[in-house]
Amino acid sequence: MALGERGGWDKSESRYCGVETDFNDDMPHLLSFNLSSGGFDFVVATLMDPNYRPSLMEKDIGGGSHVLPFAGSDLVLSPSQWSSHVVGKISSWIDLDSEDEILRMDSETTLKQEITWASHLSLQACLLPSPKGASCANYARCVNQILQSLNNMQLWLRIPLVKNDDDTMDFIPSGDSWELWNSFRLLCEHHSQLSVALDVLSSLPSANSLGRWFGEPVRAAIIHTDSFLTNARGYPCLSRRHQKLITGFLNHSIQVVISGKLNHGVPSVSLDSALDHTGNNVESSQRHSLRPYLDYIAYLYQRMDPLPEQERFELSYRDFLQSPLQPLMDNLEAQTYETFEKDSVKYIQYQRAIGNALVDRVPDEEASSLTTVLMVVGAGRGPLVRASLQAAEETGRKLKIYAVEKNPNAAVTLHSLVRLEGWEKTVTIVSCDMRCWDAPEKADILVSELLGSFGDNELSPECLDGAQRFLKQDGISIPSSYTSFIQPVTASKLHNDVKSHKDVVHFETAYVVKVHSVARLSPCEPVFTFTHPNFSTKKSNQRYKKLRFEIPSDTGSAMVHGFAGYFDAMLYKDVHLGIEPSTATPNMFSWFAIFFPLRTPVCIRPGSPLEVHFWRCCGSTKVWYEWCVASPNPSPVHNSNGRSYWVGL
Repeated sequence: MALGERGGWDKSESRYCGVETDFNDDMPHLLSFNLSSGGFDFVVATLMDPNYRPSLMEKDIGGGSHVLPFAGSDLVLSPSQWSSHVVGKISSWIDLDSEDEILRMDSETTLKQEITWASHLSLQACLLPSPKGASCANYARCVNQILQSLNNMQLWLRIPLVKNDDDTMDFIPSGDSWELWNSFRLLCEHHSQLSVALDVLSSLPSANSLGRWFGEPVRAAIIHTDSFLTNARGYPCLSRRHQKLITGFLNHSIQVVISGKLNHGVPSVSLDSALDHTGNNVESSQRHSLRPYLDYIAYLYQRMDPLPEQERFELSYRDFLQSPLQPLMDNLEAQTYETFEKDSVKYIQYQRAIGNALVDRVPDEEASSLTTVLMVVGAGRGPLVRASLQAAEETGRKLKIYAVEKNPNAAVTLHSLVRLEGWEKTVTIVSCDMRCWDAPEKADILVSELLGSFGDNELSPECLDGAQRFLKQDGISIPSSYTSFIQPVTASKLHNDVKSHKDVVHFETAYVVKVHSVARLSPCEPVFTFTHPNFSTKKSNQRYKKLRFEIPSDTGSAMVHGFAGYFDAMLYKDVHLGIEPSTATPNMFSWFAIFFPLRTPVCIRPGSPLEVHFWRCCGSTKVWYEWCVASPNPSPVHNSNGRSYWVGL
């Protein structure tokens, strides 16, 4: 029974809530009680009798192991019930790094038996117990062995959500449970089927420390009943910080699991009957003791704002790697044009910029007599032509427009648009590469939308340098400047998606991606800036920048999987558009971020700055980026000489 219905959230895994249960060899009853009576969607259940130890099994006379049944039959539930409603819980007593050899060997045998049994049952996930000490090498080694031959099942490593600065927790390095997780996943080579189940306790680390986990592969948040407070009516509730955390988890498709015993005296009114989170009456005789906690999580879920239409459209693009466009080498398809043309916010900004430029260019007293020559370079199917004409109409200025477009297919649509709208006397279509065109006259205003996710990564500088020769010396370029930005991110999913290709080329490629499951570890820093027009006699579009990032001290250690890149553009004077998070234009969807991966993720410690180097390199036929980390641990220079990724001229 899902937590409820909310616009845009109905396909998210986070709308399913589970409950952690004690061992019960009557699995049908366990499932029926928790699902039918409790309203939970799945159980996290122990699969093996907790008293089972391989070393206690009798040996037969021949010296071989006499294997006794250690779990119930798979026939007690249907395959779909096992798969959809049960997460296996590996025995909590196992300790694969114990000094006691018998316990260590028993633990290893039991772990492998239970995972094999869970795989046989087609479970989607198994919950591994937390490492018992700071050293977990043997535990991780055994899990890594299992992962090499595992089917599609996920293994959730249970990690307590703690970060104490006083080192009071001996079994957790530096008092930070993230260190425990990081050690384990490094030993398991960042395996994509190893993820995290966080134990959410009554006290929480700092917001910066919590933020790290949103870039990690967290699949479940196990909330203990003693983490709940009691509201004025006697029902369980969570602190504001806990509410914000759980809402964040729900927004990232992380499932909530309730664990523990009833710690709240439910008011007497609920003893007769009560409404559950679906609005149905639940009789007290059938009411699950943990139902009030489930209802509260459902309340938080249902209180979340519905996803805006734009976010719904972008759902399928979240954390999905796409190769950037090659607009000079390739002609865009109609579907791509249509997607960009739907971004009304972008064209409103362009219209404002063009209108302001027209007013500055032509005084009111000359508005009826002076005609401004405006060239749209890279006109596509005409949205900037339309925005320019609307700006002229709004400001009462006269325009003569040249629409320059190299894609012959888009030029066909442009001709049709001009005829349909009756623009023949105002708009001249030029089907030609702007770098090769000989303009019949100079332009007052040059308008383009050649920006990529990183500003200059779709060769706007090279294109506008080529088109600049037909702009008047005092002419206006829209945009007038743009700057790229980067920031270090934890992005476990993106890293594993790149790693799945098993080659260096994909780690040296920049991807366009709607970043969602990432942790932004530091504010953005500017990288490269380009200004237009640029009449310098020694102009070069090659760039180099050394950047230094400081991670907030209360964050703790963090893993950098790569860099998220953005841009901010000044169209004209104070009219800007961009996707840099702190100044992003609201409700604009033409650009997602760009992601520069690192072949080997870099772990950064508190107080240790991250030094990064970025280059924009230009050749006779291509432009490419190179990047590396210099500190705290040097990385190779990625994409040397554009060997893996470039943009063709």
